[in-house]
Amino acid sequence: MRLVTFEMPELGTRSGLLVGDRVVEIPGRSVRDILTGGERCLDQIRELETRDGLALGAARLATPVPDPQKIICVGQNYRDHCLEQNAPIPTSPIIFTKFITSLTGPRDNILLPRVSQQIDYEVELAFVIGKAGKHIPAERALEHVAGYMVFNDVTARDIQFGDKQWVRGKSCDTFAPCGPALVTRDEIGDPQNLKLEMKLNGQVMQSSNTSQMIFGVAYLISFLSRTLTWTPGDIVATGTPPGVGVFRKPPVFLKPGDRLVATVEKLGSLENTCVAE
Repeated sequence: MRLVTFEMPELGTRSGLLVGDRVVEIPGRSVRDILTGGERCLDQIRELETRDGLALGAARLATPVPDPQKIICVGQNYRDHCLEQNAPIPTSPIIFTKFITSLTGPRDNILLPRVSQQIDYEVELAFVIGKAGKHIPAERALEHVAGYMVFNDVTARDIQFGDKQWVRGKSCDTFAPCGPALVTRDEIGDPQNLKLEMKLNGQVMQSSNTSQMIFGVAYLISFLSRTLTWTPGDIVATGTPPGVGVFRKPPVFLKPGDRLVATVEKLGSLENTCVAE
């Protein structure tokens, strides 16, 4: 099942199911409300898939969960990404956050802020929490996942490196495109065996598999639950593989008109165009 949030001029913002090339509206509930309702609510929603829907082209897809309580990201979580920047392999997850105002839809423009000249791309697998909990054992961790989506951890490298920490350079407005849908856990199977790829203007820049993660989804859920309580709708971006622009020779940074296509197997693609502020 593919949960979306969409907008239409006559309807405003609604939640829905993405079924092929149509969107079936889910009346009266946001995606986060649905996740909070648990498996029984998801089973009820699944029955709507056979109903008539709107043409996908008539709707603007927004970020699937526009109102998470947390957006948590993992840095340097692919061994080859550490090697390309001559960084040591982490022995514990490197955690940072992005602000909710950085969220944007899977087809929306990425705004390049005029204060940065070194804006970069990062394709990632993201998971969304569906079941609250704390002190979760790793062997039960995936039970807390509602589903998965594609995530682009856009980054202003000059701000990131100049600040000596990561949050501001990674939390500019529109720096977290995600979607196109929240694909429920039952459709994915093993999250540690998914191909992911980033194309810039048609050229493949990143190509890897989530099997290459240093810390997998289950471990991240368990590790973070030692100090925080998971709530439905929380988003976690799990890190990017090698091939980012800043470590290329010469470096490649985003400019107005650039088109990014970020893809994760079974989840779909984000297609975002860069525009100047």
